[in-house]
Amino acid sequence: MEVDRLDRVVSAVVEALLASGAASPRALAASEAPATAAPAAARPPAQDGAAALELQDTTRDEARRASGIAHPADPDGLAALMCSTSARIGVGRAGPRPRTASLLLFQADHAITRDALLREVDPALLDEAGLFTVHSRVEGGLEEYLRRPDLGRRLSEAAAATIRERCARKPGLQICVGDGLSARAIEANLRKILPVLKAGAASASISLGTPFFIRHARVGLMNDIGDILEPEVLVLLIGERPGLGRADSMSAYMAYRPHGGQNDADRDVVCNIFDGGGTNPLEAGAYVLSLARRMMQRKASGVKLRLMEG
Repeated sequence: MEVDRLDRVVSAVVEALLASGAASPRALAASEAPATAAPAAARPPAQDGAAALELQDTTRDEARRASGIAHPADPDGLAALMCSTSARIGVGRAGPRPRTASLLLFQADHAITRDALLREVDPALLDEAGLFTVHSRVEGGLEEYLRRPDLGRRLSEAAAATIRERCARKPGLQICVGDGLSARAIEANLRKILPVLKAGAASASISLGTPFFIRHARVGLMNDIGDILEPEVLVLLIGERPGLGRADSMSAYMAYRPHGGQNDADRDVVCNIFDGGGTNPLEAGAYVLSLARRMMQRKASGVKLRLMEG
């Protein structure tokens, strides 16, 4: 951060402390590093007595791609490498510590991750999509969901009863939606991918089951749903684990005739579904339908399907 900008920040903080009464002029004058007052014109106006700080947004794409290495040996090579991944590379350091911009970006991305975990899918979106809601066996909220993945892999007894009552059995394609680890991912992608799946099933003359939403869901729920509804192919749209500032990535897990005892080797997944760098949800919907038809033709999914197709 340039010296004049640092001076403006320090000055604004000092003014806020004085205005709130949290510090006295004498105490501030006695500090080891007294603030250097910046010209009034250089500072943004305060609102409601609070100091306004003119800081850059560290989460902007330009900030993410900016190199923190002062004199790289190959600037073009470093820029190309940084554009090829969202991993934290080329961030540089200040002595043994991370640079301020890098630390602020990490903290911002951590906040995005926490928000994604704490957020619940908007009920208005579920109503708009015509989805009723059931729950896994998680009863203790988010903390239990994170600590007990096994409970998220099973339907509650009430959920099983509701599904039996409201859903058609033995459909060709059963679509389910789960919040997973990012409700934001469902909100960002469901409106785009769900119509594609429904229209594609109708166009291919595949019978479609009754879609629904599962709160505190894990992928293993597919087995319980398969035992109850016996679909030919089950698709679970679920939020992926957020990280690196990405909270809107969704996956579509798929299985042919899922049932108790199956594991990840029996499933397929279309992952990283999101706009702006991932698999476009419209394109992902078309691919999911194509993969579902292959499963129906081969009567297999997961590793078995891969072995059949060579």
